[in-house]
Amino acid sequence: MPNKRIQIFDTTLRDGEQVPGCQLNTEEKIEVAQALESLGVDVMEVGFPISSPGDFESVQKIASIIKNSTVCALSRAVEKDIEVAAEAIAKAARPRIHTGIGTSDSHIFDKLKSTRENVLERGVAAVKYAKRFVEDVEFYAEDAGRTDNEYLAQVIEAVIAAGATVVNIPDTTGYCLPWQYGEKIKFLKENVIGIDNAIISTHCHNDLGLATANSIAGVANGAGQIECTINGIGERAGNASLEEVVMILRQHSDLKFDTGINTKCLKSMSELVSTKMRMPVQPNKAIVGANAFAHSSGIHQDGVIKSRETYEIIDPLEVGVDESSIVLTARSGRAALNYRAKKLGFDVPREVIEELYKQFLVIADEKKVVQDSDLIVLFSQTAVKTA
Repeated sequence: MPNKRIQIFDTTLRDGEQVPGCQLNTEEKIEVAQALESLGVDVMEVGFPISSPGDFESVQKIASIIKNSTVCALSRAVEKDIEVAAEAIAKAARPRIHTGIGTSDSHIFDKLKSTRENVLERGVAAVKYAKRFVEDVEFYAEDAGRTDNEYLAQVIEAVIAAGATVVNIPDTTGYCLPWQYGEKIKFLKENVIGIDNAIISTHCHNDLGLATANSIAGVANGAGQIECTINGIGERAGNASLEEVVMILRQHSDLKFDTGINTKCLKSMSELVSTKMRMPVQPNKAIVGANAFAHSSGIHQDGVIKSRETYEIIDPLEVGVDESSIVLTARSGRAALNYRAKKLGFDVPREVIEELYKQFLVIADEKKVVQDSDLIVLFSQTAVKTA
């Protein structure tokens, strides 16, 4: 039986761009959108057209350029929003309108000053109105993570009956624990009439550091689409990280899920978004961080030198990284020093390595990280022969 294909919905250019100071101009957005298309995302949410003339222009231009990915525009459950979104994506080869409304009691009573009945009616009306413009309509139940499951099921059932092709179950505040979010998706799968007529989508935020885990719990319980961003950027603490969810599904073949992502583009995609949005990637970021495939502990270095799989579950080439890096510090051992010597073209006899290692430790204590230039000087001042 073939693996289930999970759709990857990238919202770097919408939710990701909501990070203060990370706004892009139209040309930069087009460059990122084209890179996302090459990466192989199924859907790219490229803006909130009614929010500004600039955002409308960017969405419109991207929609006219992108051919292989669905181009999605966000709207509220407001007719004018939907009309503007439809106009912006009119020239898209695969257009989608993403509309919705808050469904938690907090959103209904405190933000919207409304009732459950009215919110359900507005959600249905928004989907029906969006269907006038496009066939592919995604509905988001904002703050679904904190929404009562029975009421959420009523809303989802109603919007699917109204024509929604995708139903988004956002953990908007990043509140859910993985098993809670998984149980919510499972509840919808088991209790919503017509649920198989739509794709369930996850949209998890990282306020408690659980966005990736919650997304995986979602697909494990029946979701068919993951909404995520490059480098996990997004509102507040960010969104589920595209590179993380994709590589988890790839590495855990026992889950029997596939995506259409060209993983060898992940590192370059990360660097592009980081540069354009002026958002440095933390060195210890999973998959794409500078230290993701770097080893400085002597025990780890010895293991990786003997067999990469000892301490790496991912071949760096799979994500577009040329090779693992052995970082020489005072924690490094003789095996790492000898390994780097050979990389630099030096043949170090056994009787020499011990004395060299003592000198190396002095340099390491002083400089913290020993560079190749330091090693070349060290090796050249001994009787070591070049290879």
